[in-house]
Amino acid sequence: MADTIYVGTRKGLIVLTKATSFVGWQQAALHFAGEPVTMVLSDKRDDTLYVALNLGHFGVKMQRSQDNGNSWQETTVPSYPEQPEAAKDQLPWSLSQIWCLEVGALATPGELWAGTIPGGLFHSLDGGDSWQLVRSLWDRPERENWFGGGYDAPGIHSICVDPRDSNCITAAVSCGGVWQSRDHGESWQLRCDGMVADYMPAERQTDPSIQDPHRLVQSVSNPDVMWVQHHNGIFLSTDFSANWQAISAKPSSFGFTVAVHPKNPDIAWFVPAVKDECRLPVDNKFVVTRTQNGGKSFETIDEGLPQGLAYDLVYRHGMDVDETGNQLVVGSTTGGLWLSDDMGSSWQCYSTNLPPIYCVRFG
Repeated sequence: MADTIYVGTRKGLIVLTKATSFVGWQQAALHFAGEPVTMVLSDKRDDTLYVALNLGHFGVKMQRSQDNGNSWQETTVPSYPEQPEAAKDQLPWSLSQIWCLEVGALATPGELWAGTIPGGLFHSLDGGDSWQLVRSLWDRPERENWFGGGYDAPGIHSICVDPRDSNCITAAVSCGGVWQSRDHGESWQLRCDGMVADYMPAERQTDPSIQDPHRLVQSVSNPDVMWVQHHNGIFLSTDFSANWQAISAKPSSFGFTVAVHPKNPDIAWFVPAVKDECRLPVDNKFVVTRTQNGGKSFETIDEGLPQGLAYDLVYRHGMDVDETGNQLVVGSTTGGLWLSDDMGSSWQCYSTNLPPIYCVRFG
């Protein structure tokens, strides 16, 4: 089982560790106190820890530690090319947030992928010392259809590197659909058949280039299985994103986050909410929903979670599952953090007094 949890918050990176029991979770460190941490990545290939920060007026920064956070080194951030005159009517080609970080091939330490706002996918082969914009995706004509989903500009928030073949990359864009490359980013295909966007006029609701996948995850044990928490509900693919099936869940199919069991692709977890303007827990009761049969049915789990006057929303990266599938962590926009050691069947509150939580990750 994992013994470290990284919690990226509005006021820094909180590191939790535990001794031998679940009740042993405790804060071991606070890094970048007072600074917004939008993403964290613990790279098991070489034990490097990466952190992305959004410092507002001072811009986006990245830090790297190779000694478990005892010291930090500032690295280069992704940089967009100069915006051509013909594109001056578009949103600015400038980095406003690093929305996701993922490792590349297991055999290639230092290879990283970064998804950003305003919609650029970046690649590094040197642990973030340099970054290259993946122009093959950026230059796709469909990108002109992309628009913001939650932010003013579109953004890439999910990157899945296929565990069978690291040349296969699948990325999700809000709002711009699901894109897949099978040649290490040289070419891309839209993979949204079956997805529907009811926020668009009827004639465009199945347009693949304007779909709003809130979060995309890929099964490790069966990589053909992918789950998406979409603005329009939950979608499941069992054929490597070629086709998507809408899944209905109660109390709501709307939400932002999803996690899939690392050893069983039929088990997935979600945090439902009231759709669109409200974005609150249904009936102000904070719950986690779980399917154990590929979406045929769902359990609503509330043990240990607040069941009255709850206003907690969970962002796209606010839930994670460890490599055993037994431990889960959920962090909310109102500073609540809950942990489970029984596959999400019950939860224990760590704190309700943390800063707003942007991301959580097991280390």
